[in-house]
Amino acid sequence: MRNFIDLEIFHEAHRIVKSVYAVTRSFPKEEVYGLTSQIRRSAVSIPSNIAEGCGRATEKELARFCNISMGSASELEYQLYLSSELGYLSSDDYHDIKTDLIRCKKRMNAFIQKLR
Repeated sequence: MRNFIDLEIFHEAHRIVKSVYAVTRSFPKEEVYGLTSQIRRSAVSIPSNIAEGCGRATEKELARFCNISMGSASELEYQLYLSSELGYLSSDDYHDIKTDLIRCKKRMNAFIQKLR
């Protein structure tokens, strides 16, 4: 069992969540139960699964939850792309979050490989 607070990938994912919440505040009101909600759930799922994996007994289980986080990160990546294409997200915001997300995914992949 690990303390998720000690993991840099957790903090990186947490920063992405805060960025996502900030940029989705300006999304159209008709998307509050649609794309806005889905984007936020995907973003929150990334550090949440890291935290849950840290509470498990083995590194194999932690790796499995980090893999789930990677899936959520890919899901978020598409949702941000869609939001940009729909004009809900500025190109600067899209680029900034996508860059952070790609970096997080690469670090998480390295962490998963280390756990195996």
